[in-house]
Amino acid sequence: MKKRFPFESLPKDEIEKLKQFSNLCKRDVLTMTTLAKSGHPGGSMSAMEIYNVVFHYACVGPDMVDNPERDKIVVSFGHTSPGVYAVLGRLGFFDLDTAIASFRQAGSIFEGHIVRKVPGVEWGTGNLGQGLSAGCGYALIDKLRGRDCFTFVLMSDGEQTKGQVGEARRFAFKYNLDRLRVIIDYNKIQISGCIHDIMPMNIKDNYIADGWDVFEVDGHDIEKLYATIKNTLQIKKPVCIIAHTIMGKGVSFMEGNCLYHGKPLGEEDYVRAVKELGLESEIERYKELRKKKQYSFPQRNFDLKISINEGTPRTYEPGTKIDNRTAFGNALLDLGQANKENKQNPIIVFDCDLASSVKTDIFAKNFPERFFQCGVQEHHAATVSGAASVDGAVSFFADFGVFGVDETFNQQRLNDQNYTNLKIICTHLGLDVGEDGKTHQCIDYVGLFRNIFGIKLIIPADPNQTDRVIRYVAARPGNYFVGMGRSNTPIITNVEGKPFFDENYRFEYGKADILREGKHGFIFTMGALVPRAVTISDQLKQEGIEIGVINYSCPVTIDEHALNKGIETGFIISYEDHVVDSGLGVTIASYIAENRKSVKFYRFGIKKYGSSGTPDELYAEHGLDVDSIKDFIRKMIRI
Repeated sequence: MKKRFPFESLPKDEIEKLKQFSNLCKRDVLTMTTLAKSGHPGGSMSAMEIYNVVFHYACVGPDMVDNPERDKIVVSFGHTSPGVYAVLGRLGFFDLDTAIASFRQAGSIFEGHIVRKVPGVEWGTGNLGQGLSAGCGYALIDKLRGRDCFTFVLMSDGEQTKGQVGEARRFAFKYNLDRLRVIIDYNKIQISGCIHDIMPMNIKDNYIADGWDVFEVDGHDIEKLYATIKNTLQIKKPVCIIAHTIMGKGVSFMEGNCLYHGKPLGEEDYVRAVKELGLESEIERYKELRKKKQYSFPQRNFDLKISINEGTPRTYEPGTKIDNRTAFGNALLDLGQANKENKQNPIIVFDCDLASSVKTDIFAKNFPERFFQCGVQEHHAATVSGAASVDGAVSFFADFGVFGVDETFNQQRLNDQNYTNLKIICTHLGLDVGEDGKTHQCIDYVGLFRNIFGIKLIIPADPNQTDRVIRYVAARPGNYFVGMGRSNTPIITNVEGKPFFDENYRFEYGKADILREGKHGFIFTMGALVPRAVTISDQLKQEGIEIGVINYSCPVTIDEHALNKGIETGFIISYEDHVVDSGLGVTIASYIAENRKSVKFYRFGIKKYGSSGTPDELYAEHGLDVDSIKDFIRKMIRI
């Protein structure tokens, strides 16, 4: 393994080598941004010595990109991608010419903000304020596995005002992430001007207040920067280094000028700037390469091998007073016990001060070393739980729907782009939340998450299906969202009164369940309304009206068999505890329209915010109660 920061003090020849290296990289920055006619050259140049020192002397390298024992370097201000690509390219992580020529070009992995497809990039960023949380995730899992690794998080000064940064600082101190090092490019400039004019802050005191050690250094003095970082490696607590730098360092007319935060040079200014660096223009050569588009991009494999013992499913008998939340908590406990010696794919759980409500408290009591209480810090919890999962840990993030869906949508979107292995479990969905009122009734969970390409959505029908779904998602790689309500949920039975989701049931993603057969029509439903749909079916059957029920627990997938079974009757309705225009009904309507099916189709769901009241009262208020649906079906069937 490469030795980390090997020199006691940086030799003169090393210093000279890095100075020359920095100049070359700065030309690369100017070349690619001028060529692309867009990008962020100023911050890439102010951070250049930081990048060079950390990437040169941390335990990283082209031959260690996927080595779990490597150090992790998270660049939080992803807009400085030109600087990152220049340094990594010149260090041999990939072909530099390809990075420069294809920068910000359609189809290139060298995007305007860094993405994880690029070798040497640990976490795709650009949404400022999330990098430190990601760094916490890497540091946490390395510590849990007992690895000899450091995590370096390179950050901008402007993003320090973000609330999530404070959340991450507190988490790092609480869990003693003593091998976490933050280095801030303190150039005092952001897009609109001086950071102190945009939003005053006291970076140093904020880190000290949250328990960190803080050091300051000239960020362009390679010798001092190296020494400062190396000296902090002996400190057994999180450390922040504030590196004082100058925007656009190295080119006189760019230095300290906020204009160049996000504006490239024109070609005349480019030539002038490169001369100041003591180098020759390369713009014409790269123009030709950009026209030809003859690139060979490096490939990274993010497929995870997950080996989880799902344990023995629990089967709850009819009449059991239990909610889906408790079934989740019990299944999570079973998974923890069945996999307590699993070091390759450890099960870890993140909570946001809701353990007793989302039922992670049982796991926490039995496996405190794998349970991480983040407090009321949902944004950080969403990111740290995602980052902790990228090398095979099975990470559960449990929360209320309004927090785990609505509040952290951006964090979950970035998790998905970073190929995480996260299991998002959200309780308290829909009007079923009841008396807490509209602020806590998450009614858009399907509508929002259907926009994230890599998250699979599951809304189980009862505690038995919930139990099997939780075991299913734990044992399979990738991102899953499992949603449920708050109330006790009746056990779904077959026509003989036995549990439908019994010991022989196996959950299959995308497959709907035919709970009741129907001759006159079908109800397609999910989650909290499934028991009500079964009640509707059973009661109408006594009147001679045979309405089937299909549990559509994967509401954004197409199950053609189930849909066509309903369509063949000529009459179907969707019935959901969700905004009517973005949930299950939309999935069904799309299938009908795109396949030109002829059927009477009606959508029942939420059309306005709810109020406070019991779930039954609220369903009646929204026309979703059993009697209202029965009346509608009677009317339609008799036409």
